[in-house]
Amino acid sequence: MKSLKILKTFILLSTVLLAHSYVNAQQASPGLTLPAGFKASVVADKLGKARHIAFNSKGDLFVKLDRSKNGGIVMLKSNGNSFEQTPAFGNYSGTGIAIHDGYLYASSNKEVFRYKLNDQQQVSDPSKPETVVTGLIDRGQHNSKSIAFDNDDNLYVNIGAYSNSCQQKDRQKGSMGREGCPILDSAGGIWQFKADKLNQTYGDGTRYATGLRNVVGLDWNKQTNTLFVMQHGRDQLHDLFPDLYTEQQSAELPAECMYELKKDDNAGWPYLYYDQLQKKKIVAPEYGGDGKKEADNKYIDPAAAFPGHMAPNALLFYTGSQFPEKYKNGAFIAFHGSWNRSPQQEGYFVAFVPFKDGKPAGDWEIFAKGFAGTDKVVSTNEAQHRPCGLAQGPDGSLYVSDDVKGTIYKISYQK
Repeated sequence: MKSLKILKTFILLSTVLLAHSYVNAQQASPGLTLPAGFKASVVADKLGKARHIAFNSKGDLFVKLDRSKNGGIVMLKSNGNSFEQTPAFGNYSGTGIAIHDGYLYASSNKEVFRYKLNDQQQVSDPSKPETVVTGLIDRGQHNSKSIAFDNDDNLYVNIGAYSNSCQQKDRQKGSMGREGCPILDSAGGIWQFKADKLNQTYGDGTRYATGLRNVVGLDWNKQTNTLFVMQHGRDQLHDLFPDLYTEQQSAELPAECMYELKKDDNAGWPYLYYDQLQKKKIVAPEYGGDGKKEADNKYIDPAAAFPGHMAPNALLFYTGSQFPEKYKNGAFIAFHGSWNRSPQQEGYFVAFVPFKDGKPAGDWEIFAKGFAGTDKVVSTNEAQHRPCGLAQGPDGSLYVSDDVKGTIYKISYQK
């Protein structure tokens, strides 16, 4: 009887150990394809719609959740080689999150809040955020308020255009553009606020740059001391103007663009789009374009251009020392993946752009792929994971969030 009891205990322990080994194997094999020398692991899963992410100096990872019932922010507390999930806080959805000057900043679709960090770099009082900015436009379309900071205590907030191309009738076939596009007075650009001033209203901000349809990924480049952004390009060229564009052209155009911004820059939306095949700024059909007519040179050129509709949701300049030298100061971009390409969707990967002296220096490349779980995504519903946020860990590893299943990936390099 005693021997039978010991045998049952042994079987139970073996089952538990095997299950634990299986979980670890799954965690260490997330199915990503990476360059030689890199490896990926899953450090958290099933968090919810994990959008942007940010590390504190202790190695804890803050995750901004969108449309969460239990709270909009989760802290993953570092325990050496693993993370412990702590209770969510912040009863608002949204995308933006960043740490600046001793505070955790986070955005809803209408406000920017901040939380004081204590000596352990944790939020002192999760129930009492301070309001930094309120009253930001949220009209349902392109409403995420992504954020970034410069070196002079300025806060930059994306105010996406609540329109595809500023048509008189939005997304209606053949509808022409609104003269002077009144949307640009209050949206379609980057607004600048003071990072250390509370209770600012929309009107207290400065329109820093305009002509940007929607920016979800942005980062301050410390080499150039300038703001870089990734724009989501306009949709439906063929659907709206079938006499001018084929389905294939509409799938590839317009480019998803990276811009380096200085104050008062104008990237040209909705009057133009960038054609990465012709390498030209082209007048939008809503404003008299025919797919060939070049736009006015008063609008800035992109720093880099990518195929259309891949939805760049995060931008990160790599400043660590873990990765090989080619990655130093280069840009990683999380492409969330398209919904409106035919017959196959594209994106669902992390790309890399090499930089030299603050400028792109060479062709972009796919750095990490396999998030979607299939090479042929026909519908976004087929994608198992969609990259959304990027963060650099204290050891120089790259972290990627996924807003389908709430997975957090860690990508490391071994010499």
